[in-house]
Amino acid sequence: MENLKTKAWNVRKNIVEMIYTAQSGHPGGALSCADLLTCLYFSEMNVDSKNPKDENRDRLVLSKGHASSALYAVLAEKGFFPKEELLGFRNINSMLQGHPDMNKIPGVDMSTGSLGQGLSAANGMALAAKLDHKDYRVYAILGDGEIEEGQIWEAAMSASHYKLDNLCVIVDYNNLQIDGKVTEVMNVTPIDEKFKSFGFHVLNINGNDIDEILEAFDKAKNAKDRPTVIIAKTIKGKGISFMEDQVRMAWKSSQKRRI
Repeated sequence: MENLKTKAWNVRKNIVEMIYTAQSGHPGGALSCADLLTCLYFSEMNVDSKNPKDENRDRLVLSKGHASSALYAVLAEKGFFPKEELLGFRNINSMLQGHPDMNKIPGVDMSTGSLGQGLSAANGMALAAKLDHKDYRVYAILGDGEIEEGQIWEAAMSASHYKLDNLCVIVDYNNLQIDGKVTEVMNVTPIDEKFKSFGFHVLNINGNDIDEILEAFDKAKNAKDRPTVIIAKTIKGKGISFMEDQVRMAWKSSQKRRI
């Protein structure tokens, strides 16, 4: 457990260093999901940095692709590529673009960035596993602002219809998006009841608590004939005192030429 907490802090340090060096990025939403990604890659998911395209690996779709710095930090910690690459984040000559690119970055299973589309891709992966009689699991991390997109709910309906019990959706519920509080911009609450009405197995947790995260993943694996959604209540900018719960930390812009 302490090892996972240490890993999560290392991930956060990498996120801050990457975005500060680039003078560009989305620190708040990356920091809020750092614990979730750390638990996935260092405890939950069956992945191998030496064989990133293993057909039997578990898959991760970071649907909220603007939080790419968190995914890159975890992949580097896991050994998918050298940590030195992190300092090229958002540089035009770097493979680490502002949004994940499955064609350039080892360990990235899906190119994302157009909000609302990641869950559909995750559905396809999970359905493919069913059709191919494979045991791998698929995880999709959504932003709470992102679920204002209608395609999310079409995808939720499909996931339930096809009984994708190998799919685990995680909503990073920090209640802040670029224009303000989610509950004020376009209120999506109650999130849990909405997913429940679509036939999901619903779990509510503190998404910055390692113990609760691991317990939720165990429960998700035991759900049969329906997908699981974990509503992970998090703090935007978690771990950096002056960033926590600050909407201005949703985005840091730059005049430099970046991707």
